[in-house]
Formats: sequence, structure tokens, C-alpha cells
Amino acid sequence: MSSDARSIARIDLTALRHNAARLDRAAGDASLMAVVKADAYGHGAPECARAALAGGAASLAVASVEEAEQLRLAGLDDVTILIMSPLTESACTRALRQRCEVAVSDRAALDRLMQACGPADAPRVHIEVDTGMGRLGVPTGDALALAEAAEAAGASVVGLMTHFATADTIDGPDAGFMREQLVRFKAIVPAFRQRFPGITVHAANSAGTLRDAGACLDMVRCGIALYGCSPFGGDPTADDLVPVMAWTSRLSLVKHFASRESVGYGRTWRAARGTWIGTIPVGYADGFARDLSNRGEVLVGGRRVPVVGTVSMDLITVDLGPEATERGGEEVVIIGAQGTDRITADEIARLRGTISYEVTCAVSPRVARVHEG
Repeated sequence: MSSDARSIARIDLTALRHNAARLDRAAGDASLMAVVKADAYGHGAPECARAALAGGAASLAVASVEEAEQLRLAGLDDVTILIMSPLTESACTRALRQRCEVAVSDRAALDRLMQACGPADAPRVHIEVDTGMGRLGVPTGDALALAEAAEAAGASVVGLMTHFATADTIDGPDAGFMREQLVRFKAIVPAFRQRFPGITVHAANSAGTLRDAGACLDMVRCGIALYGCSPFGGDPTADDLVPVMAWTSRLSLVKHFASRESVGYGRTWRAARGTWIGTIPVGYADGFARDLSNRGEVLVGGRRVPVVGTVSMDLITVDLGPEATERGGEEVVIIGAQGTDRITADEIARLRGTISYEVTCAVSPRVARVHEG
């Protein structure tokens, strides 16, 4: 770690290539679209996009025109980029300039796109169908009419897509809803294939890809599993996924505390006995969530030590124990492996009652990314 860095997120591109190849195999004959929105879920979009393509991905997906522009500026000129979220008319103009494909959910979105076109533009669109997610998408019964309107307006209809609401739900009353969505979606596919020969039909995210080969269709859109996190919230190694991010820092100060001495805002923790407390230059501004106060853990010297006191903007403190030998400068692992133990983003997500996506996306820009492999 650089002597100047407060903390570093090391991004293992070899692991990412492995994960892309794993997902490409799971997709069977379907192609893999690597989802690199939100700066590749906090991992660094251009570098991760290149690694995903090297691992077997055939195309990329983002959420905004700014994200697409970043990839083009990074030299990813010849790869297909799909923008999945709604765009303003001015953003449509920029998307066309970047030769992006665009998801269209309704007639208003189509109109904005076509109004942005120049005389020579023939935008490539994916018709998004709402089969139960309830956010974006045209009703199944109106999908073909929207596609025909797009073609009549001068667009090229190249994709038909939907999004699963519960692909990651294995148990419980909603476990079967993914199958219901797939049935609804497949019911309209034959008419689209007849009307638009060569159209790419896609529905599966990471969870859908790993859960049901029948959901893979022509293409899969995988995000979280690319980064070595389990889409089911469990152990990623169970699906042969390798975590890509390792977030480390160092002990900046170690002090001895007597019994009943407190640390941090609000005095939310007091020592039960004499012990050594280490201060780490990481806080919620870096992405170490405040709700990990008095319940998170990090690795120091190959062992787990608890976060004590309130997480502040720039600092956390940990109880190293009465027998600790650390005196400052030692490596701290926030996400990743040290010795024989590992803390994953999935584990932190379970502790916080959230998902690994939020954990990695929250690692802020002031944490330096170092891409390796």
C-alpha cells in the first residue's frame, strides 16, 4: 500500500476474468453482456470492462450516457454498449453520438430518442417488457406495437428484454415468481422472432443465469457475479466465483485503554478490561457504513477484531485485545483475505441487512483503486 494512501481497494482482474468465463459457461449458447454500471459496482469500469471482455463477455451494459462516454473515452470503441435506464432527449443525442444501443420502455421514451436523431441516424433499440418487476417496461400486450412503432419511426429493433424481480429468491412464497415472469416473457417471443428476425432476446441477470439455464435465452446480463459476489447472498465460492475487491488500510495509532475508558462519539463503547485500541483511517466517507458501529469486524494479524465505538466520517477504532502486539503500521483488511480468514462483501451485507451490491458501490472515490492482474 502506498505510504500516502489512507486505504486501497485492490481489484483482481484475473479473478474478474475467471468470473466472466464462469458465467459465459453457465450461459451455454447465450452470449454474455457484462454490466459495468456504477463504475463497475465500485470496481472501476474501464479496467473491469476490458477484463470481462477478455474473459468471454461479448458486450457491455451501463445505466447512463455518462457511463457509456467514459468507456468510449477509455478506448472501448468497437464493443456494443447498451444503456438500460431512461434518457432525456439531450442524453439520447449523446447516446447516439457514442453509437450506443438504447432500452425503450414506452412511446414517450421512443419519441425522445427519435427526436434526438439526425437525418442519418437509425438508433438500435431494445424493447423492454414489464413481466412483473413493475419499474420499467411496456406491458406484454403492447410490446409488439411499440416495436413496430419504433421500426416505423426509423429505429432498428435489435433486442427484446425483461428483468427478473426475484431471481435471487430461492425459498419462500416468491421463489416461483421468476418462473412466472419467464413464462409471460416467452409467450411473446415467437411473434417478435417472426416480425424481427435475428432479434436478441434476453432476461437473465447473474442470479437467473446461475439458477436456470432455461432463462438464458440469447443473451444474459450479468453484474454482481462478475465481481465475485454471490447473487444469492451466500458464499460466492459455492458458485465458483472469486471475489475481485480487496480493501485494505493500516493501523495508524495503537493506544492502551484502561477498564471503563471510552472511545468515539457518544461514548457508545467502554473497555471492559485493559486492552489495546487501534485507530484506522477509514470511515463512512470511505464507504465503511456507520451502522457497523460496535458490530463490524476487520482482520489484523490474521485474526478478526471487532469495531468498537461509533464509526465516524474518517476513522474507526478496533479492539485488538489485551495481549495485542501491534503498535501501529500493521495491515488491516476490511474486505478480503488475511492469513486463513476472509471477510467478503456478502458477509458485510448480511450483517447490515443489505446486499453486496451496496457494499462495493459504497466504497467511495477517495479509496484508491489499484487494478492488478
